[in-house]
Amino acid sequence: MCCFRWILSNAKKDDADEEIAKYDGKWAVEEMKDSKLPGDKGLVLKSRAKHHAISAHLLRPFTFETMPLVIQYEVNFQSGIDCGGAYVKLLTETPDLDLDQFVDKTPYTIMFGPDKCGEDYKLHFIFRHKNPKTGEYEEKHAKKPDADLRTYFTDKKTHLYTLVVNSDNSFEVLVDQTVVNSGNLLTDMTPAVNPPAEIEDPDDHKPEDWDERPKIQDPDSVKPEDWDEDAPAQIPDESAVKPDGWLDDEPEYIGDPDAIKPEDWDEDMDGEWEAPQIPNPACETAPGCGTWKRPMIDNPNYKGKWKPPMIDNPNYQGVWKPRKIPNPAYFEDLHPYKMSPFSALGLELWSMTSDIFFDNFFITNDRNAAERWASDSWGLKKAAEGAAEPGLAAQMLNAAEERPWLWVVYVLTVALPLILIFKLLFYVNCHQTFCRENVKLDIYKLKSSSSKSHSSMLQTQPCGAKACILLVPFSGPAQWKSVTLSGIREQLTAACFPQCNAVMEDFLTGGLI
Repeated sequence: MCCFRWILSNAKKDDADEEIAKYDGKWAVEEMKDSKLPGDKGLVLKSRAKHHAISAHLLRPFTFETMPLVIQYEVNFQSGIDCGGAYVKLLTETPDLDLDQFVDKTPYTIMFGPDKCGEDYKLHFIFRHKNPKTGEYEEKHAKKPDADLRTYFTDKKTHLYTLVVNSDNSFEVLVDQTVVNSGNLLTDMTPAVNPPAEIEDPDDHKPEDWDERPKIQDPDSVKPEDWDEDAPAQIPDESAVKPDGWLDDEPEYIGDPDAIKPEDWDEDMDGEWEAPQIPNPACETAPGCGTWKRPMIDNPNYKGKWKPPMIDNPNYQGVWKPRKIPNPAYFEDLHPYKMSPFSALGLELWSMTSDIFFDNFFITNDRNAAERWASDSWGLKKAAEGAAEPGLAAQMLNAAEERPWLWVVYVLTVALPLILIFKLLFYVNCHQTFCRENVKLDIYKLKSSSSKSHSSMLQTQPCGAKACILLVPFSGPAQWKSVTLSGIREQLTAACFPQCNAVMEDFLTGGLI
């Protein structure tokens, strides 16, 4: 089911300042600014800091009977979004529905879609439930999705928003064909569809003699005769002894002898001048200065103020609560799916960001049809946008522009390992070069060396060269092997030998000779 023709609202908001009350935000039908599908146009909210209202009649009203409701549409926040919404309203079919006067108070059956202000990212699903006793409507809000919604508002890609409400009262909210929220109209909406069967009696009041105290002081308890309430918490330590060398006659602080009274000091105005206080130099080497006092310690006889012990209250009656009475407003609606029919779709929005792109509104009772439509419309956009995405390096740079702290992550996870790998390769290459040059210089000596002289020469080589020399016997004539192998391997440490594993193949094939 699709819309017939868009109609701009000419109304004003009742509760807004005159300069912004009018729904005069501009709309346009145009391609996205960075369209990946030439010729593909959508409805675009063009103004910022203005009220927008536009709507369209459906070809026929949607009635909630036995088939599910599926509504889906696409949104692209081309310029990001600071504060504003991109939700739709399914306008309730009423005899006086006038789209030319579409405002925020126009009755709707369902409100669905993304909304954001500051760092509060929302994906609304609200339906208006009719009280079967009073006929009044009340908004019911789905719980907040557990998924992180931030990306859908910030990545400047086209996202597909889908709501499915089934006749068994279950619902699903999907973004890009992935479920981000689900539940049941009877159990997962706030406030609940059905009120409680009983409520607290508003006319019931707690009796004056109602005792809610679980514990009371023991009325039969008497303060012991030896209980001293006046004993201090701390007393001087009588075992303490004044340290030797304590300077009783020296103050801790003295007037600075080098201080000079300012020339402009007026004793009539400023009072008698006194030099600023400094620590007494005489106290620097002494254990202390001034009148010595014993340190304070906890008083072993301290008991504090006596209080009777607490006992169970024999008159305890529990926490008082008003009695329950039947709820006069109680009703039970087991089929909240059967909402009020709607006959129009509207966008009634305020946004601080312009260029919000809408496309491919689709309302149906056939979920398979909605999925096919999504594949043929949004699926093409997704593929085109994916093909035009920058490479990994560009994506990392773009992300770092928005979140500078990512540079630290990049250094730790990318740059640092690359540096370590480069150093390792440089180290191995240096050792290979060092080994090759040493072997080339000494190869002729080794050809004629005995096991003993070879062993002696080995002791004079650096670790890297020792490891390389060990490999030389494998690359020469067979008679060398019996001369040079004996006793040499044992002289190489485990840390030394692996350094030239990388050039072993050259030695084995005689490549260095």
